[in-house]
Amino acid sequence: MAQSLGRWVGFCSRHWRLTLLLGVLLAAGSIWLAVARLGVTTDTSNLFSASLPWRQRTMTMDRAFPGQQDLLIAVVDGAAPEEADVTANQLAAALAADKAHFRSVRRPDTSPYLERNALLFLDTPELRALLDQTIDAQPFLGQLAADPTLRGLLAALGLIAEGVSAGQADLGSFAPALEGFHNALAQAAAGHPEPLSWERLLTGKLADMAGQYRFLEIRPALDFTALEPGHAASEAIRAAAAKLEFVQAGRARVRLTGNVALEDQEFSTVANGAVTSLVLSLCLVTLWLFLAVRTWRLVVPIVLTLLLGLLLTTGFAALAVGTLNLVSVAFAVLFTGIAVDFSIQFAVRYREAGAYYRDGEVALGQTGKRAGSQILVAALASTAGFLAFTPTNFVGVAQLGLIAGVGMLVAFCCTLTFLPALLSLMHPPIGRVETGLPWIRPLDPFLDHRRRPVVLGFAALGLIGVLLLPRIQFDSDPLHTKDPTTESVRTLRDLEDDPIANPYTIDVLTPSLDAAQRLATRLEQLPTVDSTLSLDSFVPTDQAAKLPMLQDAASLLATTLDPAPPPPPPTAAELRAEIGNTAAAFLAVRDKLPAGSPILPLIADLQTLAQASDSVLLATNLALTRFLPMQLDRLRTALQAGPATVADVPADLQREWLLPDGRAKLEVVPKKQARDSAGLHRFVAEVEGVAPDAAGSAVSITGSADTITAAFRMAAILALLACAALLGVALRHLLDMVLVLAPLLVSSLLTVVVIVLLPLPLNFANIIALPLLLGVGVSFNVYFVMNWRARRSGPLGSATARAVLFSALTTATAFGSLAVSRHPGTRSMGELLLISLLCTLLTTLLFLPALLAWLGMPAIALRSRRWLELQQSRAAKR
Repeated sequence: MAQSLGRWVGFCSRHWRLTLLLGVLLAAGSIWLAVARLGVTTDTSNLFSASLPWRQRTMTMDRAFPGQQDLLIAVVDGAAPEEADVTANQLAAALAADKAHFRSVRRPDTSPYLERNALLFLDTPELRALLDQTIDAQPFLGQLAADPTLRGLLAALGLIAEGVSAGQADLGSFAPALEGFHNALAQAAAGHPEPLSWERLLTGKLADMAGQYRFLEIRPALDFTALEPGHAASEAIRAAAAKLEFVQAGRARVRLTGNVALEDQEFSTVANGAVTSLVLSLCLVTLWLFLAVRTWRLVVPIVLTLLLGLLLTTGFAALAVGTLNLVSVAFAVLFTGIAVDFSIQFAVRYREAGAYYRDGEVALGQTGKRAGSQILVAALASTAGFLAFTPTNFVGVAQLGLIAGVGMLVAFCCTLTFLPALLSLMHPPIGRVETGLPWIRPLDPFLDHRRRPVVLGFAALGLIGVLLLPRIQFDSDPLHTKDPTTESVRTLRDLEDDPIANPYTIDVLTPSLDAAQRLATRLEQLPTVDSTLSLDSFVPTDQAAKLPMLQDAASLLATTLDPAPPPPPPTAAELRAEIGNTAAAFLAVRDKLPAGSPILPLIADLQTLAQASDSVLLATNLALTRFLPMQLDRLRTALQAGPATVADVPADLQREWLLPDGRAKLEVVPKKQARDSAGLHRFVAEVEGVAPDAAGSAVSITGSADTITAAFRMAAILALLACAALLGVALRHLLDMVLVLAPLLVSSLLTVVVIVLLPLPLNFANIIALPLLLGVGVSFNVYFVMNWRARRSGPLGSATARAVLFSALTTATAFGSLAVSRHPGTRSMGELLLISLLCTLLTTLLFLPALLAWLGMPAIALRSRRWLELQQSRAAKR
C-alpha cells in the first residue's frame, strides 16, 4: 500500500497541470450543485426521523390542526388593559389592509361570544361579589351612564359626599375605586394626565384574569428566496405598530414571537458578526500554517487543498441530503478541523523528506510512501466513526455523520492528489530545516522516566470521568440554544407564566368532546398538571346558578345603564366649577370621615386640579373618561348573557379544538415547577401514563432529548466497534488498535470531567463536538502509534508532533471563532469543541507517549533490528 501511494503521489506531481485542471473542474461542478440544490432549514423538527412515535403523534396533530404553523404572533401589552385592547384592535385593522405582507390577521383572544359571556366565566362566588358591588354602585353608575365625562365623574363623586353626610361613611367596597381615582387625579394635578382603566376600577383584580397580554395570530407572506423569509412581514408589523397612539406614547408595546420570528432571528443572530469572525479566524489559521511549514509556498497549497476538499464535500452534501439542518450545517467546521491535519501532516513530512531528497518530485514520492498510509488509516478511521452516526434517528447528526464521513475520504484524496500537484506548481524550497519541535523535545526523556506516574495520573482522571458520567446534564429546551436577548425569545419567556400562552404544553387528540372531558378530569389529578383546556372550556360552567344572578342584576341595572343621548362635551369652565363643587362637598363632610379614609387624598387632588390651566383640565377630561363608554358598553353586553352551549362557540374558535369528524383536542398546561428539564420529563411521563397518544411542545422537547441521548449512545458503540475493526485490519496488531483507542477513551472522560465541573450542559448544538472528538482523536493517535510501530523514537520532537500541534492550533482557532459568538448554541458548540480538542491534545502529547514508553520498543521492531544486525555481521565476515 505504501509503495502504491508513493507512486500515485509521484504521478500527480509529474502531471500536475492535468491534476489541477481536474480539481478546478470538480470545484466548479460542486459550486454549481451547491447553488442549485443545497438549502438550509432552521426548523428543529427536521432534526429527527419522522418514524419516531413522538414525531408521528406531533405530525398527526399538526395535520389535524394546521392553524399554528408558519405564524407570527404579535404580543401586545399596555399600562391599562383597555390600552392593550385598543392597540391590538388598531394593529389588527392596519395589518388586515396590507395584503402584500399578510395572508390573514386574527385576534384569538376576543370575539362577540366571549364578550357577551364574560361574566359567566367567573366562578360563582366571584360573580356574586362583583354583581353585589355593581348593584351597590348603582347611583354612581347611573350618573356616569348619563354623562360619561369628567363632569359626570365629579358629579358621581359628589353623590359619595352626600352619602357620607347622611351617615353612610362605610366606603370599604369603594376603596379600590377611590384609590384609583386618587392616583389618576394626582397625575392630572401634576400636569401629566394618564388614561384611567375603568375595567380595573369596576372589576378590581378580575380585570387581570385574562392575562396582561393581547394576541394577534398573523399569517405572513413568506419570502423563501430571502435568508429570513418573514423579515419583510416583521418589519411591516413594526412600522404599523410604531404609528399607533399608545405605542408612540410609550404606554403600550408590540412584540413579535412565533415560529417565523424565532427562526428568522435565530439565523440573524448566528450570522451577526460571522463575517468578522471568519476573517479573523482565517488570518489566525494562516498564521498557524505559516509557523507550521514556514513558507507561503506551502501555506497556499494547504489552503487551496482545504478549499477544494470543502467544495467537493459541499457538492456531495447537495447530492446526498439536499437540505442541511441546524446540526448538519456544521460539517464545514468538522471537515476543516480534521482535513487540515491531513494537509499539515503531508506538508511537514514533505519538508522532512526534503532534507534527504533534494529533488522535489522524489521527496513528494517518498512523502506519499511514508506518510500516505498513516493519513489513509486516519481518514478511514475517522470515516468509520462518522458513518456510525448515520443509522440513528437523530437525523441532524445522521446527516452530519454521512457528510463528514465522506468528507474524510474526500480530504484524503485531495491531500494525496491535489496537494502534490500544487506543490509541484509552487516549488517550495527543500533542504535541511527543523521539522520537529525543539522546545518540546526535552519532554521525551521526561515522559520516558516518568511514564508510570503520567499514565496512572491520566488513568485516575479517566476514572473520575467515569464516576461523573451520570452527572452530565442535557439541556433539552431548544430555547436555551437561542439568543435570549432577541425579541422573540424574550417575549416567549414572558409568556411562560401565562397559562393561556404557556409554551410548554401537551396536546391530546381524543375521540370526542365527551372523551376529552373525561380525560381532562383524570389529568387534572396529576401532581404536575396545572389545568386543561378544550372546546368545553369556552362554555361557562354552573350556568343554572349564574344566569338567574345575571338576570336579577340586569333587571335592577337596566334603567341605570340605559344609554342616554350624549350630553355636549364639558368646557374648561364647567369642569373647573364642578371640581370646586366636589371639593367643597368633601370638605363639608371631612369631620365625619374616619382616619385613613380614601376620600381624604381626593380633597387635595381636587384643590390642586382646580388651579390647573384650561388645557390640562380638558386633557384630564379626555384621559379619565376615554375608556368609560367602552366599559359601560361591555357591562351592558355582559349583563344580557343567556344560556351558552358548544354550538354557540364561534366557528373559527371551534376549528382550533374540534375536527369535522368529532375528534377533539385537549391541551394540558404544566405547573410552574414542572417547566425545567427534569420537571418537564416528569410532566410528560405522568400525562403519557394516562394519555399515551400525547403530543405538543412538551412531548417534542423531551422526545428530542431522549432521541439524542439514545442516538449518541448507539452511535458511540457503533463508532468504537467500526474504528476498532478498521484499525485492527489496517494496523494488523491488536495492541496497536488498543493504543489508538485508549487515549481516545481517556480524552473523552477528561472532557466529561471538565464539562461537569464548569458546568457546561450538552444541548442540541454543542453535541456535535462528540463526533469531532472521535475524528480528531483517532487521527492524532494513529500517527504516533504507527511511528512507534516503525520504531521511530522521540515522538514529541518529531515532525509528526509538530504537525499534530499546529493542526490542533489551527482547528482551535476555527472553534474559537464559534466560542465568542453571541448565539448561545453556537457559543456552547465552540466552547465544547475547544474543551474536547484540548483534552485530546493533552492525551495525544502526554498520555500516549508515556504509554508507548512504558510498553517499550515493539517486539516486531526488535526482531527486525536483530535480523538486520545479523545480516550486517555476516556481510562483514565475508
